Amino acid sequence: MATVELRFSAQPEHVRTARLVAAAVARRAGVDEAVLDEVRLAVGEACSRAVGLHRSHGIIDPVSVALTEEEKAFSIEVGDSVPGPGGNGAGSGARSVIGGAGGLDEPDPEPDSEAEDEMGLAVISGLVDDVEVRSGANGGVIRMSWPTADAVIRP
Repeated sequence: MATVELRFSAQPEHVRTARLVAAAVARRAGVDEAVLDEVRLAVGEACSRAVGLHRSHGIIDPVSVALTEEEKAFSIEVGDSVPGPGGNGAGSGARSVIGGAGGLDEPDPEPDSEAEDEMGLAVISGLVDDVEVRSGANGGVIRMSWPTADAVIRP
C-alpha cells in the first residue's frame, strides 16, 4: 500500500497543484483513464472546500491530502483543521456517509456557509460513488475512493 501525502497552505492557488498530483497518482495506481477527470474535479472541490473552511475560520494550519493505492482501490483523503459538530473534545463523530444513492443530511458547523458546503458535498457525491465525510475535534476529512484496473480485471 503506497501513500503520497500533500500538505499545503490554505490558498486557492494551491488547489490546482493538488488536482494535478491526484490525477498523476491515480493514473499510476491504475484508475481508469475515463475516470481521471472525475478524480481531478472531486479533489479540486474537496480541496477548495477545505481551503474555504480554513480561511473563513482563520485557521493557519495546512490542508492535508493523502493519496493511497490499495490492492483494488485508490483512495484520497482531504483533511481540514476545522472542528466540527463532534469537536467538543469528546472524540471524532461522523458527519455523514454519502453514497451514490445517498443524500446530504449532515449538519453544517457554520450556518452562514451552509449552502456552499452542501453544494460542494453534492458535487463530490455526484462525481464519486464511494464518499465518506467525517468531522471531529481535530477537523474534518472527506474520503473518496475509486476502483483500480486490478479490481475490474480480477473478479
